[in-house]
Amino acid sequence: MLDIADALHRWAAEGREFAVATVVSVDGSAPRGPGAALAVDSEGTAIGSVSGGCVEGAVYELCRQALQDGRSVRERFGYSDEDAFAVGLTCGGVVDILVTPVRADARERAVLAAALSAATYGEAAALARVVHGPAQLLGRALLVRPDGSHEGGLGGPDDLDRTAAAEARALLHAGRTGTVTLSEDGSHCPGGLILLVECSVEPPRMIVFGAVDFAAALVRVGKFLGHHVTVCDARPVFATRARFPEADEVVVDWPHRYLRETRTDRRTVLCVLTHEARFDVPLLTEALRRPVAFIGAMGSRRTHEDRLRRLREAGLDEGELARLRSPVGLDLGARTPEETALSIAAEIVAARRGGTGLPLTGGAEPIHRDLARAAA
Repeated sequence: MLDIADALHRWAAEGREFAVATVVSVDGSAPRGPGAALAVDSEGTAIGSVSGGCVEGAVYELCRQALQDGRSVRERFGYSDEDAFAVGLTCGGVVDILVTPVRADARERAVLAAALSAATYGEAAALARVVHGPAQLLGRALLVRPDGSHEGGLGGPDDLDRTAAAEARALLHAGRTGTVTLSEDGSHCPGGLILLVECSVEPPRMIVFGAVDFAAALVRVGKFLGHHVTVCDARPVFATRARFPEADEVVVDWPHRYLRETRTDRRTVLCVLTHEARFDVPLLTEALRRPVAFIGAMGSRRTHEDRLRRLREAGLDEGELARLRSPVGLDLGARTPEETALSIAAEIVAARRGGTGLPLTGGAEPIHRDLARAAA
């Protein structure tokens, strides 16, 4: 649900009544993962998606029905010869969806509104909802903050809320969406209740070093992928807001000094576009010793070999150098700044999701590799 938080936050602020359908589990191939959502308001306006089109029509009707009767419902959609082109998943997977009405009199409205507000404004919070269990508890919600404080309730004893809050907080600190199985009394015994925990965290950082024309295109793609994008260059004539209006930050500083003093984490992406030794070597020496998600550097193969030689002379070992993706980008035959930015972004996504970068045509591997691993 939090993937469409901005729009739903506006709906809640306007006092609209709506129903939200959320993917709670996936088995096999499916276009969207847990947490993906489609919402329908009382006027019939729809936003979001739970399947990329396969079952949207049927889920839309479930949302309309939930708005009428005020009841949460869980439905399963899968492939069959009879319904594959009606309400089934033609891709062959199975998806479970929770539909929750958010009417004016809904007891969960305040909790959901608070979760949507947190996601909209980039605040850390976890929303835990009952997605499997007794009908009277289905859809009950608990909002958990990083310090462990929580609001709302799952409709059981206090121990249930305390245990759920602790589990949700652990997922929040890991920055991921997942499910938790608890008993109705709050113990960790299997069975009873399944909670879907959706986490709102700060967007991952992308830091682009080098205020060049390729950087402007990469900023746009980085924002499209949901990153908080910073451009850093030591040259004030090039590192300007006018040249990078879509960047969240434009910093004039020596790249290695800025990196040394700024915050990064294991989701951070570093893209070095300067391909000039006086900038690259001290910057990459700092970068390759940090626990970040991705480090890529632009340049020719000749530049890359020279860069490796200089980095070895600076004291980096082979394990550290193996983290460097250079020349950065997948082989798309890119020429223009926009094509090059697409090439770099494609490698970032492939690295994050475990993709091969090869055409899907003729392949035998699961298309959604991360979802297949989670199901296994």
